[in-house]
Amino acid sequence: MTGPIPIATRPKSRPGPGPTPESLLRSLDVTVGRRIHGLLSGEFRAHDRGGGTELAQVRPYEPGDDVRTIDWNVTARMTVPHVRVHVPERALTSWLALDVSPSMTFGTADRRKADVAVGVALALGHVATQRGNRLGTITFGGRSDRRMPPTGGRRGLLSALLAARNDAVPGDGEPIGARSPAAALRFLAGVAPRGGLVVLVSDFRGRGSPDWLTALAGVAARSQVLVVEIRDRREDELPDVGDLTLLDTETGREVRVDTSSRALRERFARAAADDRAALAHDLRRLGVGHVVLSTSGSWLRTLASQLRLLRIAS
Repeated sequence: MTGPIPIATRPKSRPGPGPTPESLLRSLDVTVGRRIHGLLSGEFRAHDRGGGTELAQVRPYEPGDDVRTIDWNVTARMTVPHVRVHVPERALTSWLALDVSPSMTFGTADRRKADVAVGVALALGHVATQRGNRLGTITFGGRSDRRMPPTGGRRGLLSALLAARNDAVPGDGEPIGARSPAAALRFLAGVAPRGGLVVLVSDFRGRGSPDWLTALAGVAARSQVLVVEIRDRREDELPDVGDLTLLDTETGREVRVDTSSRALRERFARAAADDRAALAHDLRRLGVGHVVLSTSGSWLRTLASQLRLLRIAS
């Protein structure tokens, strides 16, 4: 999404390609919108019946019907109470939980993980804000959580994304937010409507205690959930480049390693694979959707395929 910047100008806290400029973010909004509409078609449909404005039928009143739905004109003509039944609204309220922690600024391929997250948010925004659908946004892992209530327009989404970019990397001595999405998920468990959609976007680095899985289970009990995991290949395997300093962007800790050691590279790859497998296992156990996107190559088609599988755009 962004072109690479010279290595010499990249500070240790912001490796890889630079952040997405505002002008590029807005042009990207248009580009992603055109592509996502080509990959997905249809509208969201709410799970509840009724509440719409389009008339489906008029039928005789039955015990338990809302008296406010009585059609008095038909009742007067038929001398028997009749009620109006409406076509259910084709609408959905979605929530996006976006990781803006420091590790999201890492990227050694075509883009940073944060750039992929922005693209996912824009793609979801185009599908989740049309025809009366609404999208809310909450961030976690930055200096402070940001919450944008559900709205039908993408203008608010773009504003939230622009603000979130500056939250990802704290300055010297500044505290960072909670890296675990637990607090954000507990909030969503209370506000996300039943039958809605919740999309959690993160690299799941430094997940800490498993309390966020309990919170995710609470959300999954009410809503459809899609977990979008973003990876960079250099977090899964080390190149053979001799002595290398590794930086944990979440804690600032540095460690010097000799990557020419085959045993070290194998242990690193094994540990990374075990960590990813454990995450996938936990998500399968909860029965939530899980898609893995990379900082290299095309990610949009992979995301669209998963959205189709969830049947949220049919």
